Amino acid sequence: MSVKLLTSGNGTPLMAYGEKFFASTTGAPETVKSSVQTEKVEDSVKVGNYECCAWTTSNDFPQKAATIIGQTGVLSTGLKFLHRVVMGQGVFPCKVAGYDAKGNELLEVINDSQVINFLQSRTVRRYLANAYRDILKFGISFPQLIPNIAGNQIVGINAINALHCRLTKPRNGIIENCIVSGEWPDISNPQNIEVYPVLDNYDPLADLERIRYAGKIAGRSYIYPLRDEWDSSDIYPMPAWWAAKLAGWISIANKIPAFLDKAYENQISWTWHIKIPYAYWDKRYPEKDYKNPEERRQKIQEEMDAIEESLTDTKNANKAIFTHYTIGNNGRPEEQWIIEPLDNKYKADDKLVTSAAANSEILFSLMVNPNVLGAGMPGGTYAGNQGGSNIREAFLVNIAMAWLDRQNLLDPIEAMLEFNGVKDIQLRFRNTILTTLDSGSGTTKNLA
Repeated sequence: MSVKLLTSGNGTPLMAYGEKFFASTTGAPETVKSSVQTEKVEDSVKVGNYECCAWTTSNDFPQKAATIIGQTGVLSTGLKFLHRVVMGQGVFPCKVAGYDAKGNELLEVINDSQVINFLQSRTVRRYLANAYRDILKFGISFPQLIPNIAGNQIVGINAINALHCRLTKPRNGIIENCIVSGEWPDISNPQNIEVYPVLDNYDPLADLERIRYAGKIAGRSYIYPLRDEWDSSDIYPMPAWWAAKLAGWISIANKIPAFLDKAYENQISWTWHIKIPYAYWDKRYPEKDYKNPEERRQKIQEEMDAIEESLTDTKNANKAIFTHYTIGNNGRPEEQWIIEPLDNKYKADDKLVTSAAANSEILFSLMVNPNVLGAGMPGGTYAGNQGGSNIREAFLVNIAMAWLDRQNLLDPIEAMLEFNGVKDIQLRFRNTILTTLDSGSGTTKNLA
């Protein structure tokens, strides 16, 4: 008689029996060694009984970052472009059956209706969108795994807004909790917080299994942090675009539109010198018609304001101005207005070239080719790359580089499925690939 074995969802033996013996598993698995947090925390903030790592010295980095992104059009657009590229056309379940001669994966789609419905649900779509949004904007996101009441299944996944999250100060090198509050960066009432345990960054699934075997899953959710691992910070990594901020390009990109806006409002004051003879005012507003000099001065001021508005308002650009004058007895003109162009060295085109360079540098920090967004420069170093082939190839490069970010986003979902007993499954994204017209179609579908 062969041994009969009863296992748990993850394959751990629970009970076995044969002809002459009976065995059962007792206790809980050995505690998995967590990854040790070694980064020194310079700034912290106390909230009730918890000491949290401050997100920069003023503890308001995500709030400031959101403001910078909101007022910098090219940065916001570049981040949104990357967000759309990585999201692709959704997620599907599959199994890697092997590899072809070029090393490409041979995928077999798994037609499990329950898994497919879950992956196509708004819950997953919302998690993916919000988690990657926060990674792009702030360098870290805070996925939340939500168990059922019994604690034997993970039934929900959510990405808590990073604006409302702070990690506790590492204890013995390990981050234990995430403090969530809508009052960050300054919490007035310690009662207005939610505390969620943070899973070990080295192996979150093993940490989750250890908690399950200890019987402590039920009744609380768990944070599965996702970081932009390119930055070396163990706690709050800086986003990729921050390099453009430190270099000053974001500041330049914001200043030039404000500068040009003010320039167009006041462009006539830099371009023309208008000379109006005193005789004009003497005839236009004779002193005898006014009770006092102040009344006359007020009327002249009103006309001067009207003249200035007609010349400086952008609505009157390229319009003509009419003046009248007479020829005196000496044959010379009287009351003649003279409008002389000033030697204005200001050139708007120079500012536009600088603006285009700033936009390009910001997109370079995101590893986005400016031509993909139609931002090719008309001249200079970055000119001549606006062709359709360049745009298509740049788009394909972004898709190729999206693999790591995609897999990181899928890790919490795969951990959730495996925790629930769904084994031997891989998740992949669908892509829309741009092609040339001579291939017979403008786009093709691809799996990645």
